[in-house]
This record gives sequence, C-alpha cells and structure tokens, in this order.
Amino acid sequence: MKNIKIPHALTLLFLIILLVSALSHKIPAGKFERILIDGKNTVIPNSYTKIESSPIGFFDIFKAIPLGFQTAVNIIFIVLAGGIMFGVIEKSKAIENAAGTLVRKLGNEKRYLIVFLITFFYGALGVFVGYEHNIAMIPIAAVLSIAIGGDLILAAGISVAAVTIGFGLSPINPYTVGIGHKLAELPLFSGALLRTLLCITALFILAMYNIRYLKKISDSPDKSLGKGLDESGIQLSKPISEYRITGINILVLSIFIVGLGVIVWGVFSYKWYFIELSAIFLIISILVGLVTRMDQNTFSETVLKSVSKAAPGAFMVGFATTIKVLMDMSNIGDTISYEMSNILQGLPQFFAAVGMSISQGLINLFIPSGSGQALATLPVMIPLGEVLGLTRQTTILAFQIGDGVTNLVNPTLGGLIGMLSMCRVPLNRWFKFILPLVMIILVLSWTVLTIATFINY
Repeated sequence: MKNIKIPHALTLLFLIILLVSALSHKIPAGKFERILIDGKNTVIPNSYTKIESSPIGFFDIFKAIPLGFQTAVNIIFIVLAGGIMFGVIEKSKAIENAAGTLVRKLGNEKRYLIVFLITFFYGALGVFVGYEHNIAMIPIAAVLSIAIGGDLILAAGISVAAVTIGFGLSPINPYTVGIGHKLAELPLFSGALLRTLLCITALFILAMYNIRYLKKISDSPDKSLGKGLDESGIQLSKPISEYRITGINILVLSIFIVGLGVIVWGVFSYKWYFIELSAIFLIISILVGLVTRMDQNTFSETVLKSVSKAAPGAFMVGFATTIKVLMDMSNIGDTISYEMSNILQGLPQFFAAVGMSISQGLINLFIPSGSGQALATLPVMIPLGEVLGLTRQTTILAFQIGDGVTNLVNPTLGGLIGMLSMCRVPLNRWFKFILPLVMIILVLSWTVLTIATFINY
C-alpha cells in the first residue's frame, strides 16, 4: 500500500458526490413499494417499478451539500459535544494521568499486551453497546496509544476499527441481525455460535494487525502513517515514571464513567440516540469544570479550543451525508438494489452467497445505515436467496458481512467519519492503514460464508 496515492478525504468525498450525480443520468429512477411494519418502512418484495427520472443537475450538487449538513445535524453536534467533553477532561489531566499511571504500573515492555487487550475491550463495546454510542471513548485510545509509543493511526486501529468490527459482526446486532431475523421470520439472534466465532476471530486478527503496526513504527518511526498529525493535548507531558493519579483525577474519571453508565441505561431503556447523548456529554463537561474549579474564562476558552479541533471532523460528517441526499433526490438507490439482486440470479450457491455479500457492501456505500439497508434490501434478498438455494440464516449472514466489514472503509458512514475525527485521523491516511486488513477480514468472512453454505446454516 506504500505507493498508492489516496486523495485527500475532502477530495475523495467530492469525487464520490460527482460520481453519484453522474450515475443519476445513467441509472433509471425506480422505487419499491413500502409498508409500515412496527413503525418502519419495509420493502414489499417484487414491487419494484421504474419512475420518472430526476437526474442531478449542476446546481443540485451544491444544493445537496447544505442539505447534507441539515440531515446530519445530530451527528455533527455529537462530534462537537464529544470534542468539548474530551477537551475539558483533557484540561484536567485526568485521562493523561490515568494512561501514564497504567503504563508505569504495567511497564512499557507490556505495551503489546495493552494493545491486544484494549483492542478486544473496544470490540466488546461495539458488540454490546453499539456504534456511535461509543464516540466518547475514542479519545481515550488516542492518549493511551501515544503513551505506549504509538501514534494516532494506532489509536484509531485499537478503537475505531475494533468498535466497527465488533458492531458490524456482532452476533447480537439489533440493527442488522435483529431486523434481518425479524424479516426472515427466524428466532431472534439464532445461529449465534458461528457469528460469535467470526467476530472473535476478526477481532483477534485486528489485534495482531495493530501489534504488528506498533512494532513497525517502533523499529522505524519514519514508517508511521500518523506522522505530522496534530497530537497537541494528547501526547504525554512528562516521563512515564513521574505519573501518579490524584484524587481530583479519580473524581473526574468517576463523573465520566457514571455519565457513560447513564448513557447505556438511556440507550437500552429509553432508546436514547444522538440528541440525548450530546446532552450527557455537555453535562459531563460542566460537572468536570466545576469539580476541577475551572474559572469561567478557562472553561470558555477550553470549550472553543475543543470545538476548533473537532470542527474538521464535524464538517466531514455533513459533507459525507451529501451523498445520501443525492441518492434520495435522484431515486436510484432502489434501482441499484434491484439490479444487483438480478445479477445474482443463476449463480451457484457459493458464488451467490459471496456475491450477495459483495452486493450488500456496494449498496452500503449508498445506504450507510445498517437498519435502513436491512429494511431496503432484505425483503428482496431473502426470497432471492431461497430461489438460489440459500437458507435464510445464510442470507442474513451474507448481508451482515457485506454491511459490517465494509463499514471500515465507508466514506458515507457518518459514525465512522465522526469517530476518526475524534482521533484526528483523515480518511486518506485511514484507508492506507486499514485496506489490507479489510481484505484479510473479507477473505475470512467469505470462508465462513462458504462453510455456512455447505452446512445449510
């Protein structure tokens, strides 16, 4: 991957915007009929019809950009709120002192063990807590990575990649597996053993990949993909031997942990999402400011400085959402789903299963929401899978793999952009780091999918 030149993240997203706009002139507009089931719009199989084309014009491209920001406003603000919270906590030195103390007690020689354990910790957050709900935890990985001699790319590897894999391949993912099983009329989260083995194996491969990267940049610092990235406020300010955690640090971290507990409670009990999470982040920020006795000038300056650091990532979230707006304006999303399902017909079972996961991965670029993609494509894919001789369980697994693994490199996924921004990692650097791993995990996943096909999973 060393010689591959990946465009700047902003350029890359604009090229995708232009591509979608061009496709709207070539791909016919079409729609599936949908009905409300439990308050969710679900596609009616065999209901696809072509409608009047609405290709994207030159002015429409630029209208879609502010509309993208309008659509993504909740994600944009949670990135800003998370940045504010981390900035205030960072000002208190609580996370830096905790990370420094941890490394001092374990010893720097155990840093590879730290990488392994932290990768699985973030993976578990993805499995059990969710995706965007973990955004507040990402900056902690940045501090820890720098403390053990890593960089911001490694921070994203042990946190963003782990959360993405854990969530994407979770055997109990309510947004993909849960909805898929409901649509397929299967017992909820059935077939969990195979999915669990796939998820754990993928996280193990990621952990070893992260350790290999840390070894590489330790031996040759010039090979670091994070060279030149802004580490201000993240890097340690003194030698590891001098770190101690104070009573105020413990109080600050306790407020943070209690806040996360409230979030988990709200998510599972009251279906909290971006707005409620943002509110908790702001409350945590104010409480930390009070217990550390920040004066109003220091607190205000810290908030604004934190916003300035989070703003580029927040901008990228809104810019990426422009792609979804263009898809909705041109009505080509359903056509893409319909045509890809037609391509799969007539293929042998194994190729059909792998082809189904590939098609879902491509569709994921245009419908980055896991639940939205499930509701839009599975009513078409489930009966198609049966025609091809695939069990419903295998069809859901193919969907989960296509959606979950490609989330690692999906530039239209607001949650991915938001979490990368918390590590201050641009998309082009991220792609250079993660693309080889994506290919490895896809091969692993397709192998598991092949086994599922042969055993009538």
